[in-house]
Amino acid sequence: MDNPKQHIKLYLLMLLVPMFWGAAFGAAKHVLTEIPPILAATIRFGLAGFILLVIVLVRKQWKFNVLRRRWLGLLLMSITGIFGYNALFFTALNYTSAINGSLIMATSPVFITIGAVLLFQEDWNRRVGIGLVLSFVGVLVVILKGSFHTLVTLSFNIGDLMFLGGLLCWVAHGLLGKVVMKGVSPLFTTTITTLTGTFFLFIWSIFEGGWSEVVNMSMQSWGEMTFMVIFSTVIAFLLWNTGIHQIGASKAGIYMNLVPINATWIALVFYDSSITWQQIIGMCMVIVGVYFTTVMNKKRKTNLEDVEWKQKAI
Repeated sequence: MDNPKQHIKLYLLMLLVPMFWGAAFGAAKHVLTEIPPILAATIRFGLAGFILLVIVLVRKQWKFNVLRRRWLGLLLMSITGIFGYNALFFTALNYTSAINGSLIMATSPVFITIGAVLLFQEDWNRRVGIGLVLSFVGVLVVILKGSFHTLVTLSFNIGDLMFLGGLLCWVAHGLLGKVVMKGVSPLFTTTITTLTGTFFLFIWSIFEGGWSEVVNMSMQSWGEMTFMVIFSTVIAFLLWNTGIHQIGASKAGIYMNLVPINATWIALVFYDSSITWQQIIGMCMVIVGVYFTTVMNKKRKTNLEDVEWKQKAI
């Protein structure tokens, strides 16, 4: 993917990932009033896995040789990104606040970037650093609503430790993807990890109970579940894995900072939430930070390559 226009197109498509994941917060909030969290995750990823499997089979992209060669890496991606992250995330909400969890998960782009730079020698320069800091601070402003008092009065408990575990799982998932997807299509990777992760979630859901409550789910919950399956899982995870595969874990990871931004404005529009001017400023900071880290950095790299090409031509 050497064409700069294709890179810009992917950067724009990647904006859909945090939008769909941000929207999933509001949708999941209602679904979890009717069924237990692990069961909800099992249904979400199970249906998504089935859809992805059909697509893979229709497009004849099922690769047994790839599965035999990369089974360990794919298994680890399933355990970390699908099973571990979702199980710890939803369970942690029973013990701690969404603010605590959001603050902890907001650090994921930082750790993904550090890991990608140290382990895979991905690009690091002043623009990446500035973009990372801007977006991170912007996320804090949005989550805390500009209130320093909220930050200093935070308390931490076992739920926060679970969120830390979820953070580690997500960072590991992103970094593993950088290695595992060399020579493996994002579609095949997403399908295998989704199906395998669902298997582990299903085992947990049996002990959690609640399967008898599925038949009593409302039409609204099924509509929200359908949205999470198609948009927040199938499309979002395909784009996420494509981003890691083609632009790198660090640049893909920075998009995670947009998740709480989208969750905020979607809650404002669809769930009658309120918003403060501090949060609006925070949103702008995140958007500028993402632009610095991705598009602007890519333009700079492309310009340098053009100069080098012209010098060689001379």
